[in-house]
Amino acid sequence: MKIKKENELPKISVITPSFNQAEFIERTIQSVLSQDYSNLEYIVMDGGSTDGTVEILKKYGKRIIWFSEKDKGQAEAVNKGLKIATGEIMAYLNSDDTYEPETLKLIADFFIKRPETMWVFGKCRIIDENDREIRKTITAYKNFWLRRYNYKTLLILNYISQPAVFWQRKAYENIGEFNLEEFWELDYDYWLRLGKRYQPGFIDEYLANFRVHQKAKTSVGVKHFWQEVEVAKKYTKNPGLIGLHCLNFWSIVLGYTLFKKIQK
Repeated sequence: MKIKKENELPKISVITPSFNQAEFIERTIQSVLSQDYSNLEYIVMDGGSTDGTVEILKKYGKRIIWFSEKDKGQAEAVNKGLKIATGEIMAYLNSDDTYEPETLKLIADFFIKRPETMWVFGKCRIIDENDREIRKTITAYKNFWLRRYNYKTLLILNYISQPAVFWQRKAYENIGEFNLEEFWELDYDYWLRLGKRYQPGFIDEYLANFRVHQKAKTSVGVKHFWQEVEVAKKYTKNPGLIGLHCLNFWSIVLGYTLFKKIQK
């Protein structure tokens, strides 16, 4: 990545895939547009929402590039956005998640100082419908592994939170698009593809907030976590690593079962 002038900020393209998230999307939009980052390209790819999302998007005029049309799901929406994005740095933020106030400045500063690094991730809080932080133990667990990243541990544990990941255009051009066949684990699949080729950077700051609510894709139950094992098998034939990932899967199942019992 080349910065033409000393004070010129790299363009950052953020894509938000959306479908019937009127309850949350305005908070997502505001968290992006309030970044006070002058070289931002914000693209919302809506899947043809009928709940008032389009009316919200219209409010922001030229501050947002947006389209509302049917698609085949989240991965296709992100891919459509990436195809039209012109930024040197890229990311996607789901329509119920949010950025922290200084996130884009931190990202730009990182890539300006370390242009050889192709992707970077930071810490991410988990929040509820009312923006309150929850599941702090899970966040602390992920933060522990984020600080100790290596590719083998990523094949065992999916500890990188999607909203807190950014990558350079060159990485996208070399790695390609998100896999349309990975409904549950499209991000994990992408991190493994990136990690197999590039060593990532880590910013020890909270960059984003991942929202958990009843309508969220990741709130439907624990059974989808098994897909992580199937994804990992695409990138390693090591039975030890796959065995550890299976063990991790059952520990997640046990943890969620106990968590639900405590909540009752």
